[in-house]
Amino acid sequence: MVDVVPVVGVFGIGMGPCATAAGLRRIGALAEELGYESVWAPEHVVLPSPRQEPSPIDPDHPILDPLIALALVAGVTRRVRLGTGVLILPQHNPVRLAKEVASLDAVSEGRTVLGVGVGYLEPEMAAMGVPPRGRGARADEFLQAMHTLWYDEAPAMDGSHVSFSGLDARPRPVQERIPVVIGGRSPAAFRRAVRYGSGWYGFRLDRARAEGDISSLRAAASAAGRDPDELTVTVTPTEKLTPEVVADYAELGVHRLAVMQPDFRFRVVTAGEFEEFVYANAPREVGAAGPAGSAGSAA
Repeated sequence: MVDVVPVVGVFGIGMGPCATAAGLRRIGALAEELGYESVWAPEHVVLPSPRQEPSPIDPDHPILDPLIALALVAGVTRRVRLGTGVLILPQHNPVRLAKEVASLDAVSEGRTVLGVGVGYLEPEMAAMGVPPRGRGARADEFLQAMHTLWYDEAPAMDGSHVSFSGLDARPRPVQERIPVVIGGRSPAAFRRAVRYGSGWYGFRLDRARAEGDISSLRAAASAAGRDPDELTVTVTPTEKLTPEVVADYAELGVHRLAVMQPDFRFRVVTAGEFEEFVYANAPREVGAAGPAGSAGSAA
């Protein structure tokens, strides 16, 4: 396993106190000032009302569109990477999404990290006109479609859900390859990360669960003939970060810790509380790598 010192990202851009222009500007600029490697914006277009499991938050919790939120942050920063944590891929048109992601990469001068998952909230999928059944296969095909639009000289796709040829879309991404991290803890998610991703994203894990999931990810990579060390690992931890906890995650092979306010699911924290959390989890406070450390390997 690769010996890494994790970098730190801020999860929650675009929601709660960051669901305003002022909040986005303040936390985005503060994250860059404090040496965070990245900021991460979640996605839910709609939420069940009243709240019902497994919905993660109450329906009146404000959440911006992640790509719009990250585009604003791009305008007030110069270094920090801009991650989606995660886009619910089957709910998007992949041709449109490829354009939006390439546009974010263009205006941020190559700082996009695309995190995607297949979703799990059936009321949200129903509202978006997406059948839950078959969403994994749909997501796989969408990833292929986006890849050809970004990188192939003559983009073309002939699939069950998307088909096109004889067209092009410019600008292409600034990055030679946009990092794509795949969220989810199922065997299918691990296989998807190995086949289509540059990395994997484990959301709300402690060290024990992270260890098991990373072992499964590495096994999936080996079974597919891919070097497990090629895959980056991002984790949103449930544990309070200390130098000792960060060192444990490093030993597990975690490249990035995308920290989240512990009680964000149960209430909208104030702007002051979120800012205090960002200060407390800055890389130098928790023994993580700064932007010049492992940032490149964490993409």
